[in-house]
Amino acid sequence: MCVVGAINNYTAALKDSSSPFDPTESLMFLAHFVGDVHQPLHCGHTDDLGGNTIVVHWYRRKTNLHHVWDVNVIETAMKDFYGNDQSTMIQAIQQNITEEWADEEKKWEACRSRTKTCADKYAAESAKLACTAYEGVDQDSTLEDDYFFAALPVVQKRIAQGGVRLAAILNRIFGGNSRSGFRAVD
Repeated sequence: MCVVGAINNYTAALKDSSSPFDPTESLMFLAHFVGDVHQPLHCGHTDDLGGNTIVVHWYRRKTNLHHVWDVNVIETAMKDFYGNDQSTMIQAIQQNITEEWADEEKKWEACRSRTKTCADKYAAESAKLACTAYEGVDQDSTLEDDYFFAALPVVQKRIAQGGVRLAAILNRIFGGNSRSGFRAVD
């Protein structure tokens, strides 16, 4: 019923070879939900459906706050900074993981739970970040450069955290480690 429960359930299904769930489908859903839990408005206010009912203008385009965080910030960054080249954006995020955020990476992947994921921790982080996402945003607000430049580093870091954590979850499921298993960064 919630993204945290879904992450834990699909992780358990993938760990259990006798699970009735299709492993390919479970893996796809797990990857999707780990991404979702890292998007702050997926853990935003329930009364506005995580920003879905807050109509805003992203520069000149009418949208909603949730869509700004799901799509618009990334699209704008792709166009303005990465020449609409996804691999260039991915390389920049990977470089941040190995350089700017290198001291944080181990903390991101750490999870003391032996039986579950730490998805509840990831959701709590997103809920806290969602508070900032709502700041200064009202119905029919126009969000432009100031909002974009405040949101972009959050979006980029959450993408990085999601990738590192998904790799860590997959390593726990399939018995790998950071040297021989899945890696968020090569």
